[in-house]
Amino acid sequence: MVEEGILGGVTIVQLREKDTPTGKFYDIALKLKNLTSRYNIPLIINDRIDIALAIDADGVHIGQSDMPANIARKLVGEDKILGVSAATISDALTAEKYGADYIGSGAIFPTDTKEAECIDINYLKEIINKVNIPVVAIGGLNENNINSLKETNIKGISVVSAIMNSIDPKKSATILKKEYDYL
Repeated sequence: MVEEGILGGVTIVQLREKDTPTGKFYDIALKLKNLTSRYNIPLIINDRIDIALAIDADGVHIGQSDMPANIARKLVGEDKILGVSAATISDALTAEKYGADYIGSGAIFPTDTKEAECIDINYLKEIINKVNIPVVAIGGLNENNINSLKETNIKGISVVSAIMNSIDPKKSATILKKEYDYL
């Protein structure tokens, strides 16, 4: 499914395995790293800096309840991508100050992949306007609602279910990429 998504236009892959034991997570991450490397697609590991470093992932993404961004930056170094989830302006500014390369902001719409409060599109615009690093919209995005991000100046979208639950992940990724390119 991931390969089909890449063939459809996915430009970055994030691996998120909240309840997977470390050994199995490592095995999955290593296989995924081999796949993404074949296509020259960056692989970001969610939350687990140890796994990211062990497989030489391209970066790590952390949330507000994880390790502070400044400590994460020290651990992964300056040459790895550091993403931080931020649903408030304050969290976004702190993440930027502590070395984040991008902010993941949302949830924009309800999602089954993570329990999160939704933020208003206008508030998303405020976050985007307050930081000097890219902001990626997260949460419940699909081909039917991505147009709601018009005029937000968003630098990317994070999509899980719209591709991974699709009967044709390549086609879904292609449609999402095309819709995103029109924003």
